[in-house]
Amino acid sequence: MSDSEFDLVVIGSGPGGYVGAIRAAQLGLKTAVVEREHLGGICLNWGCIPTKALLRTADIYRNIQHAAGFGIKVDGSSVDLEATVKRSRQVAAQLSGGVSGLLKKNKVTVINGHGKLAGKGKVEVDDRAKSR
Repeated sequence: MSDSEFDLVVIGSGPGGYVGAIRAAQLGLKTAVVEREHLGGICLNWGCIPTKALLRTADIYRNIQHAAGFGIKVDGSSVDLEATVKRSRQVAAQLSGGVSGLLKKNKVTVINGHGKLAGKGKVEVDDRAKSR
């Protein structure tokens, strides 16, 4: 990464990182976010959000299995695991895209790479890290 001047550089674009960066930009700071993989962080891309999408599918399936108790007949239900996982990934991708749009709208610079502190007022970015 070339030398750039920012008022604030946030390392990581999880829920705290991207929200903090957006607020700083709204307050007039020239702001950047350094993210090594996908905007939104672990929770949005691999943890909370995809897990909730999978749990919702399980909940729907369980309701179908107990539908007869509500007077509803359902024959031949099954789970398509590949489609279930695909949906959870699509939900995560859509929300990550939303984070990207919010950062862009608020004029926050996104830097792809692995960021680390490199002395007073300096952040070093290894841009060979995975990128989105």
